[in-house]
Amino acid sequence: MTSDATPASAASPSAPSVTYGRLGVWSSAFRAGTPEQLLELTDAVTELEDLGYGTVWSGGSPSLDDVAPLLQATSRIKVATGILSLWQHTAEEVAAQAARFEEQYPGRFVLGLGVSHGALAPQYAKPYSAMVGYLDALDAAPVPLPAGRRVLAALGPKMLELAANRAAGAHPYLVTPEHTAQAREALGPDAFLAPELTVVLDRDLEQARTTARGMLGMYLQLPNYTNNLLRLGFAEADFTGGGSDRLLDALFALGDADRVAAKAQEFYAAGADHLALQALTSADRSTSLPREDWRELAKTLL
Repeated sequence: MTSDATPASAASPSAPSVTYGRLGVWSSAFRAGTPEQLLELTDAVTELEDLGYGTVWSGGSPSLDDVAPLLQATSRIKVATGILSLWQHTAEEVAAQAARFEEQYPGRFVLGLGVSHGALAPQYAKPYSAMVGYLDALDAAPVPLPAGRRVLAALGPKMLELAANRAAGAHPYLVTPEHTAQAREALGPDAFLAPELTVVLDRDLEQARTTARGMLGMYLQLPNYTNNLLRLGFAEADFTGGGSDRLLDALFALGDADRVAAKAQEFYAAGADHLALQALTSADRSTSLPREDWRELAKTLL
């Protein structure tokens, strides 16, 4: 890995050639291990394209092999990783596969790239320097991956600045409208900003919060997220028991589709260009494709 300096050649990333749209779908279930799962997955993403979503985000820590079927099954929608861990894949391999995607599906693949977490990556160290070095390697690949076709999982000020200078912009996860406003200020007016927003479509607010806590508890064990929430004014007490009501109501869109639309508008007003919606149900989110929720959200928000 090289120095932390930003190369002058990377200072003005070009805009992606295909729009992300105002709304996308984020799911860690956008991968298939069996022929049956592949059939269901390709049918689902084809429907998402037909519904009018602009981007599908392959969530969790996907590989580029995971996103290939999403590109193959669709013709217009943009496909992004949300987020590929730089510790799990070499920049040279990623750049080479991204180049093949660009040749086959021009302008449709975007690399969402992040540094993951110390608890999940044994080699985790000096994350900012590691990201700079990885971006340098993408730039130096035989077929470079241009800045305009990559976004960073940026939460803090330094990584947001890097996202503005060395990528198309940022794809923050588990954030509030207030963080979005801060991110927009840090990125400047032109960089792309696409927060993830988790949605629980349930008119019973207490049940919706219970569903949200079932997911949030894991993330509250990861310092990258809790440190960001502390910067936003939350306290350690908000992290107990799966998250306080105050924290849940800030991070999630809970309720019916109209309430989700109102929450989405808060993010747009704060400076988001695009929202990556994660529809959360009581089912296993690593395997469940909540297609009814995606349809209902499309009716209201698209």
